[in-house]
Amino acid sequence: MQLVSNYMRDDALRHALNDLTKKTFGFDFESWVTGGYFEGDYIPFSFIEDGKIISNVSANRMSFLQNGVEKNYIQIGTVMTDEAYRRQGLAKKLMDHVVNQYMDSCDGFYLFANLDAVDFYDKCGFSREMEYRYSVKNEFCMRKSAGEIFISVNAADKQMKQKYMNMVRRSAANSSLEQLNKFGLQMFYTADMENVYYSTDMDCFIVAEIEENTLLLQSIVSENNVALMDILQRVRGEYHKCQLGFVPAMKDMDICTAEKYDGADDYRLFYLGEQLKSIENEKLYFPELSHA
Repeated sequence: MQLVSNYMRDDALRHALNDLTKKTFGFDFESWVTGGYFEGDYIPFSFIEDGKIISNVSANRMSFLQNGVEKNYIQIGTVMTDEAYRRQGLAKKLMDHVVNQYMDSCDGFYLFANLDAVDFYDKCGFSREMEYRYSVKNEFCMRKSAGEIFISVNAADKQMKQKYMNMVRRSAANSSLEQLNKFGLQMFYTADMENVYYSTDMDCFIVAEIEENTLLLQSIVSENNVALMDILQRVRGEYHKCQLGFVPAMKDMDICTAEKYDGADDYRLFYLGEQLKSIENEKLYFPELSHA
């Protein structure tokens, strides 16, 4: 058994990791890498035996502008062990290795744990934390303007997709917790351009969808600071509520409300490092498109 890391550009090792990922979580990241969206911030640490990845813990380097202060966190993800090798402490050994590797070069560690794995992270020394999820006050969801509306981006429009990708790299901070190195993860979720919309007069993209009369606004991508109210006035469709997948900028806080969120039936947020207590203390929410 051998420890290998930082091998995402090694085809054989990456394919072995992808095999275990598909088997464990049911998703495939190969097209994300071959499509040019991987830029080195996702770093797997794995045990390999006979050419097969048997256990993995990945470190995601996350740079945020948090209420005007740059923070560099490590988000732990893709924690998994092949069924035949479980209960041997392999994931715990990898977790300890990753923490030791980055302890002196980051502001803390965090992860989103499936509900059936919370005991494991308790044993690893992580603490649980609440986030605050934001929604727009109902009266501001109903106001519309005559401005140019957001139009769905055609996935076959290569020029528009390239414009979106360029703008993701250069996007201004339109959130109180804005990921600065968002390109890789943003494109993991939106490379197919589904739910991506563009407004010509604002020169702005959003990622959004409407479910059961609720607008789920997940991301604002613009090279300029834009007002949330201007966004909402240009979104067409039948919705009476708006839930945000990010923390609004301070200038937009007056039209929003916040409620504590523990992950509900999906996950629990764990952290390691005193600085990450600020997520709950400052009533923040990690952007949904930043979840690794």
